[in-house]
Amino acid sequence: MFKGISNLSIDTKGRASMPQRYRADFTTKNKSKLVITADKDKCLLIYTQSNWSAIEKKLSNLPSYNKEARFIQRLLIGYATESEIDSQGRFLIPSPLREYAGIQKKIVLLGQGNKFELWSEAVWNKNMKSWLVSQTNDDSNNNALSELKL
Repeated sequence: MFKGISNLSIDTKGRASMPQRYRADFTTKNKSKLVITADKDKCLLIYTQSNWSAIEKKLSNLPSYNKEARFIQRLLIGYATESEIDSQGRFLIPSPLREYAGIQKKIVLLGQGNKFELWSEAVWNKNMKSWLVSQTNDDSNNNALSELKL
């Protein structure tokens, strides 16, 4: 389970460091790999290879004549890229993915259970402010959380 938030930086080669506490989760057969792809919210998603395999299978089984399904397939499968975590814990975020998410130097890595969201720090901060304002102003239609007991 990936949880928590980390503020990170990208080096000049487009690499970020995976926090130490998560590196073992990406290791299989003595290789540390992850899959990075685009999300419709203009952030990136990071999966372990095993989690990605399950997601990719579900995406591939969506109906190809459904317009929304094709969009999601193009976005998630089309942008999906494997990246290896090196001996120093760094992984490359390819240029097309950095451009898509508006990532420059500062990033936010946000644990979301079976995956991470990777945001440009500026976009994350802007969206968080907007989300907080909209939640404060409109809790009346929150059906998604009505059954949740914390």
